Amino acid sequence: MIRIVQLRMNYQSELMAVEEMPQFSWIFGCDAHNVIQNSYQLQLSEDPEFADIIFDSGIVKSADSANIVPYGVELKTAHRYYARVKASANVGETDFCKPISFLTGLLEKNEWQAKFISIDQDKDSSNAHYIRKGFTADKPVKQALIFASALGLYKLYINGRRAGYAELAPGWTSYKNHLLYQSYDVTDLIKQGKNAIGAIVGAGWYKGKMGFVGLRNLYGDKTALLAQLLIRYQDGTEEIIASDESWKGSDSPIVFSEIYDGESYDASLEQEGWDQTGFNDADWQSTTTVCFDYSVLTAQRASAVREMETLQVQELMTTPQGDLVLDFGQNLSGWIHFRATGKKGDRVELNCFETLDSEGNVYLDNLRGAKQTIGYIFGRDGEVEFNPSFTFMGFRYAKIAAWPGQPKPEDFEVRALYSEMEQTGNFESSHEELNRLNKNVNWSLKSNFVDVPTDCPQRNERLGWTGDAQIFARTASYLMNSYEFFAKWLVDVAADQTADGGVPHVVPDIVSGHSDDDWLLGQGSHSAAAWADVAVIMPWAMYLNYGDKEIIRKQYHSMKNWISFMENNSVDYIWNYKLQFGDWVALDAEEGSYFGATPNDLTCTAYFAYSTRLFVKMAEIIGREDDVAKYEELYKKVLDKFQRTFFNEDGSLTAQTQTAHIVSLYFGLVPEQFRQKTVEGLIRLLDAENGHLVTGFVGTPYFCHALSENGKIDEAFKLLLRDDFPSWLYQVKKGATTIWEHWDGIKPDGSMWSPDMNSFNHYAYGAVAEWIYRVIGGLEVDEKAPGFKHSIIQPHIGGNLEYAKTSYMTPYGKIETHWRQENNEIKLQIRIPHNTRATILLNSVENVIDNGGLKFKSDGDGKFSATTGSGIWTILYSMK
Repeated sequence: MIRIVQLRMNYQSELMAVEEMPQFSWIFGCDAHNVIQNSYQLQLSEDPEFADIIFDSGIVKSADSANIVPYGVELKTAHRYYARVKASANVGETDFCKPISFLTGLLEKNEWQAKFISIDQDKDSSNAHYIRKGFTADKPVKQALIFASALGLYKLYINGRRAGYAELAPGWTSYKNHLLYQSYDVTDLIKQGKNAIGAIVGAGWYKGKMGFVGLRNLYGDKTALLAQLLIRYQDGTEEIIASDESWKGSDSPIVFSEIYDGESYDASLEQEGWDQTGFNDADWQSTTTVCFDYSVLTAQRASAVREMETLQVQELMTTPQGDLVLDFGQNLSGWIHFRATGKKGDRVELNCFETLDSEGNVYLDNLRGAKQTIGYIFGRDGEVEFNPSFTFMGFRYAKIAAWPGQPKPEDFEVRALYSEMEQTGNFESSHEELNRLNKNVNWSLKSNFVDVPTDCPQRNERLGWTGDAQIFARTASYLMNSYEFFAKWLVDVAADQTADGGVPHVVPDIVSGHSDDDWLLGQGSHSAAAWADVAVIMPWAMYLNYGDKEIIRKQYHSMKNWISFMENNSVDYIWNYKLQFGDWVALDAEEGSYFGATPNDLTCTAYFAYSTRLFVKMAEIIGREDDVAKYEELYKKVLDKFQRTFFNEDGSLTAQTQTAHIVSLYFGLVPEQFRQKTVEGLIRLLDAENGHLVTGFVGTPYFCHALSENGKIDEAFKLLLRDDFPSWLYQVKKGATTIWEHWDGIKPDGSMWSPDMNSFNHYAYGAVAEWIYRVIGGLEVDEKAPGFKHSIIQPHIGGNLEYAKTSYMTPYGKIETHWRQENNEIKLQIRIPHNTRATILLNSVENVIDNGGLKFKSDGDGKFSATTGSGIWTILYSMK
């Protein structure tokens, strides 16, 4: 029996609100093999029982079950729609699936009646404010929807109960160009009769202290709330309660709240019932309006920041210096939720930090100016529970600087905060340290995906560095369903581009025109190779893993403008521009420098060629044939110049660094007649370092790929599994629970890297997990049939691993490999999602003992291949 087990919108099971029709995909459940869809029928309705169908595709003869958009539907503002689908396949027909629904936001900007309102008068203040409004719903309520945002951060309450679940809302965007609002169904919170709306508004990224030098008011000097409540009554009438000057405000107990420094709460300033009916706000201030451009308001579709996981204290310790310290056992982003009993005036103070020093004492130096402190003052005698509202910390440990009485481990727990995303990738092997590395990569992703892809979550930085996001984009797409997270951020990448197409170093861009650091502002605060190339490489990564052409269309002008910027600022097709980070923090850098030894001309021009080639592919995918011809010609010129400039006549590279060889190989820039010599050169440079890498941000992500794609799979495994310095597993051996910024963040002798830049939670080097999924697991996409509509299954056996189990949730369902080797025999189990096909490639095969019902053919030299459809297949073969 075949059935549809899941219907999704924009690859999500749930959306907050949309302003345009989402795309749909569905997953089949069936015990049969080789299931292929023949047709589908998609329906939309405003009624959950589908009594009134507003869209019916009819029977569409197609094998497509992902990226389906029902065109021609005119959506209504603030309406809920229901969708369902049924399909026929070569093994039978399904019934209509269980419906899913989506809400529309305010589709026209003139539908906003709410005003941005504020009582904030001090541009230097870091306190939060209460804002409230009482109102009456004088008839039975059928539905209530609220649409809200803020200049700053906000939490919303109706009749004393939390409205919505998003933390740190509305998030961090390029506010002047792109401000999100959140949409919630609050029908259950509204009652007939008297009601009250309340909000707390804090400084956040909008007004608070941000950046390297701690500048304030980067977007504005007043926080403000925007809230519009739509009530639909059972008699068919509607009423709007909109924020305006009739709302009132007051100071809140949050007397200090900053992203970097933490939050202080004085419970003696609480006003009981402030967000409920019957509260006397006669002494509260009148609000005033704040001017803001409504045209930039956009509904948040998904991936709001939430409390995603809860962790308990693993140890309550006393350090050699006598400090009382909590160890939660995991470095992460979030906040501490505590329960305490005290008297009025008692204090709680918790100082969050990442690591202990070599003596086992509190280490704060690498936080730079960030205080990461939670403060609480009791307003009454008794027991309280508390966690912050408008800050987050990057930490594993917390020093208990003040506490009433004797703290106990059960008084504390950590709430991990990150953007809501489904975990899509899983990896497990016989190598426990490799498993821990994979977990560390996952935790660094979670820690740094707090609304924007940041470099680090702890020090006074936490910026959306484009280079980190670029090299990690494909990895993230395997580990988590990051589609909506990245799609939202790419809007800001485009919004913050310069008029001539340059891409900032950080997005949202708070460096350009703001930084006092001469090394940034004086030399250029945008358009560094590998960093700015995120504008092209991230959409390509999303296309590969999700098969989504729409992301290409939406980012097309951004991509094209970036390619044009490189072309216009190159000299005879050699690209270099002002400040370049190059192979950042590579170990072959000169003493005291962060800049690796690979010349910028080479790395810049390599990325110029690579991004241009990807852009040509994407232009072809969406039918922009005029651009295909133009930029294909540009690519050929850049490639030719690269090869003539950076290769000697004898085939050697002019730059004898690991990274120069890696990018030349992985980006496809090596003349074919020089390929073998380039591979040998990379091996020679690896051997010269006794098998260790000395690469930085540019070379590291592709090192294992450059080896395995060129017949050096054993060397790739050895590189991955080294556990002495420098290596990925060195950090694991040192007790890391996340990925470090530096290979030797903690040196072999226990000392630290320079505290000015030494994050212990930096996902960039975790990009190696992409190699784990694509090569060890063998889960590779076919770019001609992306989104794993057709998969290339080619697991590689090596590293003395006894087994490896790798899975990924594609838009069509789970794809999985599980291989185990014993006595030179490999048992390989493969799961292929329904309505997809796969080509299975086996390497170093002596003999296929059991083909599992598949028809393998020998391609020579120990290589065997078979093509198959969906189902679970088990193969047994011996290796040479």
